[in-house]
Amino acid sequence: MVNETRIINLFKTLITINAPALAERECVDYVKEYLTQLGLEVQEDETASKINGNAGNIIARLPGTKPDAPTIFLSAHFDTVEPTAGLKIIEDGDLIKSDGTTILGADDKAGMAAAIEAIHILLEHKPDHGDVYLLFNVAEEIGLLGAANLQLKDLNIDYGYVLDTGPPVGSFVNRTATHDAFDVTFIGKPAHAGKHPEEGISAIQVAASAIARMKLGRIGPETTANFGKIQGGTGTNVVPARVTIHGEARSTSVEDLDAQIAHMRDCCESAAAEWGAKVEIVHERHYSGYLINENSPVIQNAMQASRNCGFEPFLRTTLGGSDANMINAQGVPCIVVATGMDKIHTHEEEVSRQSLIDNARLAYELVTNAAKLLPSSH
Repeated sequence: MVNETRIINLFKTLITINAPALAERECVDYVKEYLTQLGLEVQEDETASKINGNAGNIIARLPGTKPDAPTIFLSAHFDTVEPTAGLKIIEDGDLIKSDGTTILGADDKAGMAAAIEAIHILLEHKPDHGDVYLLFNVAEEIGLLGAANLQLKDLNIDYGYVLDTGPPVGSFVNRTATHDAFDVTFIGKPAHAGKHPEEGISAIQVAASAIARMKLGRIGPETTANFGKIQGGTGTNVVPARVTIHGEARSTSVEDLDAQIAHMRDCCESAAAEWGAKVEIVHERHYSGYLINENSPVIQNAMQASRNCGFEPFLRTTLGGSDANMINAQGVPCIVVATGMDKIHTHEEEVSRQSLIDNARLAYELVTNAAKLLPSSH
């Protein structure tokens, strides 16, 4: 039932609309008009003003044809990790990729195209289904900011699906990590590096000493930590008085995560004390992990829908975050649906035409199979 030409053309149109985080306006306007023309009830929320972006999240509703069927949502995000201005699409057999000068932007336009194609099929074939919401969010790539500002409590959604992880299509993520941000500023003492270096305290050396004594990288099977950005210093002839290192830690175990954060804090404080420097630490819980029970309706529906499509479904754990973390935190159960986008966040990113078609089939089955299961809880 998938219209291959339609979904491929839609996907190509979406990826050629440049939409880096906080600058998704053009893509949001295009999708708003597209969904309105399909006859959906479409609104844009007020997230833009809350995150200093130029566009908000899109919430679109397709009314159900079966009153007692569950209300579910399909979700994807507009923004990409890099600008895609000047994207040149290359088709290599079944694969769609860029020419390598930009990313492709399949993360997450592949999920969005599949969700919209599923709506097309619902409108054309008119099967039994409950209310369906499309939740298309902004600023996912810079901290799930759009989803953090979604207002879902009045929508009476039973559960839903976020189309936003890599293959194989037909698999699902039901367990993710809790993620903490950990930023540290070391404050030393400036001095002329050529005349009186012994009078200074190098903040960079203090930071290096702290990092050298830390356990970083893979801490355990499902716990990681990293420092990925450093800022500081004013010149090579000045002993640097201030440096900030930006890091993170994540784990599926909050206990293990707290232990890792305590370890990182101790290393920073002990290094500062040894060098006679000061240290300022900013630690924030970025988002909480989740574990969705295998017997829950959201998973039971997903597994059956996947089998209906001829896939072999299985559940996965990931240490990465998605809008599902924020939506689950609001009490709306959801899991992440695998798409065909591969090598994401690189210039080698690609997606196959077949996976786009398969994802649209699966999205349609997620909606229609839900109507055959337990009635809505609302």
